[in-house]
Amino acid sequence: MHELLTGTQGDKKFLLGNEAIIRGALESGVRFVAAYPGTPSSEIIDGFAALGPDIGAEVEYSVNEKVSVESACAAAQCGVRSLCSMKHVGLNVASDAFMTLAYVGVKAGMVIVCADDPSLHSSQNEQDNRYYAKMAGVPMLEPATPQEAKDMIAAGYILSEKHGMPVLVRTTTRVNHCRGPVSLGEIPEGTVKGTFSRDPLNLVVVPMVGRKLHLKLLEKLSALREEAEKSPFNTEEGAGPWGIVTSGVSALYVSDAVQELGVTDRVRVLKLGMTHPFPETLVADFLGRVESVLVVEELEPFVEEAVRVAAQKSGFRGKIAGKEFVPRAFELDSVKVKEAISRFFGVDYQRPKIFPVPENLPARPPNLCPGCPHRATFYSVKKVFGEEAVYPTDIGCYTLGLLPPLQMADFLICMGSSIATAGGFSRVLDRPVVAFIGDSTFFHSGITGLINAVTHDRRLLLVLLDNGTTAMTGHQPHPGVRLSREGAREPKVDVEAIVRGCGVRTVAVVNPLQVKKTQQVLQDIKAGMKNGGVSVLISRSPCPLFERRMLGTTQKVVFSVSGDCGPCRDDLAQLGCPAFVWSKDEAGSSCVRINEVLCSGCSVCAQLCDGIKPKKLSA
Repeated sequence: MHELLTGTQGDKKFLLGNEAIIRGALESGVRFVAAYPGTPSSEIIDGFAALGPDIGAEVEYSVNEKVSVESACAAAQCGVRSLCSMKHVGLNVASDAFMTLAYVGVKAGMVIVCADDPSLHSSQNEQDNRYYAKMAGVPMLEPATPQEAKDMIAAGYILSEKHGMPVLVRTTTRVNHCRGPVSLGEIPEGTVKGTFSRDPLNLVVVPMVGRKLHLKLLEKLSALREEAEKSPFNTEEGAGPWGIVTSGVSALYVSDAVQELGVTDRVRVLKLGMTHPFPETLVADFLGRVESVLVVEELEPFVEEAVRVAAQKSGFRGKIAGKEFVPRAFELDSVKVKEAISRFFGVDYQRPKIFPVPENLPARPPNLCPGCPHRATFYSVKKVFGEEAVYPTDIGCYTLGLLPPLQMADFLICMGSSIATAGGFSRVLDRPVVAFIGDSTFFHSGITGLINAVTHDRRLLLVLLDNGTTAMTGHQPHPGVRLSREGAREPKVDVEAIVRGCGVRTVAVVNPLQVKKTQQVLQDIKAGMKNGGVSVLISRSPCPLFERRMLGTTQKVVFSVSGDCGPCRDDLAQLGCPAFVWSKDEAGSSCVRINEVLCSGCSVCAQLCDGIKPKKLSA
């Protein structure tokens, strides 16, 4: 039995924030879960995928976030509690469904977990998704700890069913990936089967229905404001004249800062856990007990703006500050919060000195794994198309091709953008355009861009990096997966068939680990691109980590340098395998050896250099 299914009322477990979210959903009787993986939310769908069969839950790795919301809301319409999880930019993809779902509502509870990523640990932006709750008109809860994450999930289902609408639980990376003690409750029995009643004049959103539903949504918001005013997640501590209003994980930094500055007797803290609808009366009452207020929150001034409105309406005359003192970009920490408190309230504080970092430490940038087929693909494409080409890229492991020595990424804005932007570049530039996209990202949001490029006869090459998994977020499945623990299989959706179905006439499939064959196919495609139109190269080789994980295979060979690599030095440097160890010989020239611990046995380097030979590993 899965660990998250064990334990009963009153037991405690030391859980990751994402695990606490799973447990909260289990204790709420959730039986339908849908998500597209995205850090820092990925462990939620992965955890449910591992335990779903034990409880008879439907767990769907959706092709994108929009689809996940649509699938989950259908289950909720049929009386089955559902959960959706995604990273913050995923809600951009899901927003079309999300905004209108707020109008339509749900029958059973539906919670959408949206994980923001302040400091961009693994994201292309650090947008603040709290504004989505305000724009859609749905209730929002912001946990600060794993315990609160579990409790707010449970409360979210109660709110959702009471008011007939989805609830947004907004987390951040530090909440998703921290660990803490969590008190458990019971896991009830449940079923994935529901019932559906036709009600087209409330469920089919044509304009006349939408007008009526919008008015109903506004009525629901009025009732939800009352919920926010009495929410147990909005709490007040302290009794001093200095006020601090905070929410989410920022409340933990505030707690530390107040204690470490020694001002607990002078500070009154209002911690908001339900931040939309905003508890305006609660905040106004709080303002009446303090002389001045500092709003501490990460990213945008969402709470600060609402506090200023409450202050204006209530006639508060004290000073209110927020982003003048609290950074608007990146994560907060206790030092940043102590600095803000000291500057605003006039408390003595000196930022601690940080020990100097030696200048000669070796850099450790993120890197493609040894043996990664993407590296071989990039190497061959660069050999054929060189520096003249423009290389739009996409989101996945292969985005790491940005860094030297590969440097095969020129433009990226979001998932699926590589193909459409390549089409734009190809129309306005007289240069070759080669776009890169991974298999999972292609299913997620690349197909429409390809159809658009074919429709407008764009002259470009799309390199579809098919490594058979959603590798970057933890080897989750997608429709084109070919490997399972039972062995190789035909994919449920064949990516080559989709490409041809989109109207692409020039399609080739290569194994990038076969360097000469790959480069010859690229040369042929390059020659044909003079005639215009879209060409697609499917570069197919499984992620070696995923392959070993699925098939249990063991590595049989490594490669070592047994001759002179001087003539091949430049090619090996351009390949840039992490298993290479570079040093200087007696003449001062660079020479390479191979770290056999890191070598994956892919053989790409041996195809570039006659001085590199295989070496069998002992059993």
